[in-house]
Amino acid sequence: QLQFVESGGGLVQPGGSLRLACAASGFTFRAYPMTWYRQAPGKERELVATISNLGITTKYADSTNGRFTISRDNDKRTVYLQMNNLKPEDTAVYYCGKESGGKVVMWGQGTQVTVSS
Repeated sequence: QLQFVESGGGLVQPGGSLRLACAASGFTFRAYPMTWYRQAPGKERELVATISNLGITTKYADSTNGRFTISRDNDKRTVYLQMNNLKPEDTAVYYCGKESGGKVVMWGQGTQVTVSS
């Protein structure tokens, strides 16, 4: 069965950290690039970070400003997003995605991240 199970979201104060995880099943995880997107209320879903299938190449949105790190463990079939120095504008639902042909073809269910004092 094709699915993602996301975890790690929650409420954090500004300046805090969270680590999101997305565990995959049902496909050859190591064959695909993986991404994290986010969607804030009233806004379009936006790309946060991408990692190549073997984890060699990563790309980030300018908005992350070096605060976020995407990584993956192909043995555990899991992709991670480490988020440091969080800001209120990082508040959103975060989604992992499987890429194929340059677009996301499968989405996780999303995990809420709220940054507030």
